[in-house]
Amino acid sequence: MKRVFIDGSSGTTGLRIHQRLEGRQDIALVELPGELRKNPAAKREMLNDGCDVAILCLPDEAAVEAVNMVENPAVTVLDASTAHRTDERFVYGFPELGEKFRAGIQSSRRVANPGCHASGFIALVYPLVEAGLVDRDVRLVCHSLTGYSGGGKKMIDQYQAPGRDSLLDAPRQYGLNQRHKHLREMMAVPGLTAAPIFCPIVGDFYSGMEVTVALFAEDLRGTEADLRAVYQEKYKGPVVAYRPEAEEGGFLSAGAFSGMDGMEISVHGNSERLLLTARFDNLGKGASGAAVQNLNLILGAEETTGLSL
Repeated sequence: MKRVFIDGSSGTTGLRIHQRLEGRQDIALVELPGELRKNPAAKREMLNDGCDVAILCLPDEAAVEAVNMVENPAVTVLDASTAHRTDERFVYGFPELGEKFRAGIQSSRRVANPGCHASGFIALVYPLVEAGLVDRDVRLVCHSLTGYSGGGKKMIDQYQAPGRDSLLDAPRQYGLNQRHKHLREMMAVPGLTAAPIFCPIVGDFYSGMEVTVALFAEDLRGTEADLRAVYQEKYKGPVVAYRPEAEEGGFLSAGAFSGMDGMEISVHGNSERLLLTARFDNLGKGASGAAVQNLNLILGAEETTGLSL
């Protein structure tokens, strides 16, 4: 039985992963006593001798420190932070992108869990670059609407506090300086040479995510039918699936996949301007659900074990 250590199990992502894994019979969850969780020597011992898989749910700096502690070549690290998503030593943990990603997750000792916003963007853009339907230097605009749980405990407390600031009642755009931390992986994984204009927006709902990439037809090397065919071939489920008709009476709800671990890919617009959309849960395929899926691949378990689809 494989031993799994969640470093940072008190955070939003870590708690969700722990909840998903605690009833599993094929793994043993191991943890440090409360008084030793910040003890470097105890953590080093756990990371090298106390577990087979370490899931890091830490701030970037702490994640780098933890990875540097791991000297045992038999220990697999699954990092949920931003720190290693473009690190060549790490495999990017999005198996639906292709066999090299899936095989890499299964064989590598270093796996980076994707970012939430980035998961939707990359799911939409990577197949088009791969198929030659858009150039690597294409200029894109991406809007991403997310529930407030994506901001972690601090933001959750802000939104759920009695007598909260009335500004929280309306959606709020952020990342206004166009230096959002997800941009690096949004460029690196599809191989883009130009960063997209990225507009993340947090709304007054707990969880759910809707990522939309705008594409002019003139930037598409092919037809809309070609684009749809690429998605249909790439995303057949069970976790990520293309859906030809996703509209809900002319609307698309960002909360449609709240509490779920799947992702829906759809295409909208007209012959001149296309909207490519990915809907999922920022805490599901955007965080803890993706981590559980990657852990299953690492362990050789059924990929969808423990997922809500």
